[in-house]
Amino acid sequence: MTRTDHPARLPEPRIHRFQRHAESALGRRFASYEELWHWSVTDLRGFWRLLWQHFDLQSPTPWQTELVEPVMPGAVWFPGAQVNYAQQVFRHVEACERAGHPALVFQNERLAEPVALGWAQLRQQAASLALRLQAMGVQPGDRVAAYLPNTPQAIVAFLACASMGATWSICSPDMGPVAVLDRFSQIEPRVLITVDGQQWGGIRHDRRAVLHTVLAGLPSVEHLVWVADLDPTAPGAPFARAGRQVHDWADLVSDPLPPGWAPRWLPFDHPLWIVYSSGTTGLPKPIVHGHGGVMLEALKGSLHNDVAPTLESGERFFWFSSTGWIMWNAQLGALLGGTTIALYDGNPAGVPEESGTPPDWTRLWRFAADASITWFGSGAAFYASCLKADVHPTRCGDLSRLRAIGSTGSPLSDEAYDWIWQRLPPVQGAPIWINVISGGTDFAGAFVAGHRGLPQVRGEMQCRCLGAAVHAFDEAGRPVLDAVGELVCTAPLPSMPLRFWNDENGRRLHDSYFDVFAGVWRHGDWIRLVSHPESGSVGAVIYGRSDTTINRHGVRMGTAELYRAVEALPQVMDSLVVDLEHLGRDSWMPLFVVLREGVALDAALEKTLRQAIREALSARHVPDAIFQVAGIPRTLSGKKMELPVKRLLLGAAPEQVLKRDAMANAECLDFFLALARKRNDPPLQA
Repeated sequence: MTRTDHPARLPEPRIHRFQRHAESALGRRFASYEELWHWSVTDLRGFWRLLWQHFDLQSPTPWQTELVEPVMPGAVWFPGAQVNYAQQVFRHVEACERAGHPALVFQNERLAEPVALGWAQLRQQAASLALRLQAMGVQPGDRVAAYLPNTPQAIVAFLACASMGATWSICSPDMGPVAVLDRFSQIEPRVLITVDGQQWGGIRHDRRAVLHTVLAGLPSVEHLVWVADLDPTAPGAPFARAGRQVHDWADLVSDPLPPGWAPRWLPFDHPLWIVYSSGTTGLPKPIVHGHGGVMLEALKGSLHNDVAPTLESGERFFWFSSTGWIMWNAQLGALLGGTTIALYDGNPAGVPEESGTPPDWTRLWRFAADASITWFGSGAAFYASCLKADVHPTRCGDLSRLRAIGSTGSPLSDEAYDWIWQRLPPVQGAPIWINVISGGTDFAGAFVAGHRGLPQVRGEMQCRCLGAAVHAFDEAGRPVLDAVGELVCTAPLPSMPLRFWNDENGRRLHDSYFDVFAGVWRHGDWIRLVSHPESGSVGAVIYGRSDTTINRHGVRMGTAELYRAVEALPQVMDSLVVDLEHLGRDSWMPLFVVLREGVALDAALEKTLRQAIREALSARHVPDAIFQVAGIPRTLSGKKMELPVKRLLLGAAPEQVLKRDAMANAECLDFFLALARKRNDPPLQA
């Protein structure tokens, strides 16, 4: 089923404006988007130079070249240039203030209606906090960590750190102490900015006990910034210790803007933030991204998302996310282009799953109406839940300004496409545009995404992103079209990791992306590139992870993290977890446990297991089902056979994924084979 573009009365797609800029600068014409994309991935220096010019980025010093050598890993971009993420954001203050546009609108479960924060107020608070952090002794490159929900304080704190060159890192307060310490202990922050608690699904979650545990594992923290949000009377003083001072948030952001204050100019590759993407073994990967690369990738993303400056269109951009997901970073990136962003903090279902109360999936749609949102994004699981609950968004309020829907985190089913087109208001007589993207925390961007000027096919992403040399590789490393293969990128991007923190020789970075195809980024997703000769375009379908990383609603977690939580229980001898994503079916994550002799998996133990995972990691990583098994399949060397079990449960033939004579305990396979037969009857079809 194909949907065509909106009528010509809509503003010209922003990606078309860039194409005309490129054609003028190069003195050539691009007959199709595919031609434009091919130029962008073969003339890397020319493409990224024109993107810099298109968005009028600033540097007080010239650069020697756009790209020293097109190698991966280790590409060096724009040497000599100086930039600052916060400087680019605050370029829009005066114009947006004069026009009366806020920088952000915000609502949580405790607010009756959205509240706004102006551009000038955003800058003033960020400057005040930055200067106070400097007074504490924070220097460029020092790490400032945050344990904050999706609130304006998180945006202010991030911009304060960016403005002074401190390196930012954040975890969501729904994460337990194990998950938080697995991340922050690697980077040894000097400052921790924390909230006292969070309301989620109508329940007040006091996080002070968790915070005591986290601080006990972070001796590097010299200053604690206390945000009393859940309970304004909650004191931060009990967290003070010798060598650790406590500061009240309200005091730190109240100073007036000093005359002439401006963010510090920094090298293009100065560390901006550290984000985390869990692999299949070990601690989460602490990925360091730079100011310049993230800025360029975010601004390029505004072309594919067709997100306009608010001054031009009244745009209000919303992507529902926790602070633990890279989409939080992506959403705040809209500020770089002068676009108002919308934040919502709370449970999109209205109630926790265990409450027994029916979920209310209208909450975000009511927020969209009340906040006059024009661009609405969320994880694919949210739309699937709305479909199942038979939600009618237009009954939630006035959504007439809504013009685009975004989705990511997992494949969006055909039925969800139809639900969106049927239930959301048309835009000037045509079905609303659905922009499905797929990328990653690893490079803070998208590999495949949308293009409002191209036809839309149900179940497909519309194109490969400009500058992203994305291909599907078969097992021999050959590109394939119209067939499922490994998603790879054969040319560097400016937002690829500068490094992993404490990865002295770069070995962990190399082994994470470049250990399968030399010099080629292997992303860990199955992809099928779909040719459309009639339009000259190439669409894409993502089929889920090709490795064993857990991907719950877009938030990735390593299996090793879950095993630490589960196997710490005395009843559990061994465990295995797989996250099953398959296009057209709901994600399903089973946990398999081997229990101590004489112990049976009853309701009480199952509750204990779920609670241990919820407290150590987060509620989203609680398994959908738990099975007691006689043994966990292992190789002769003792490695858990996660990927073969995953592929088996996704419908692969046993002889294709398992070799009994290469196993240490082939006798334990019978249970998994029986479960696979039951789950895949009828067989899954790719």
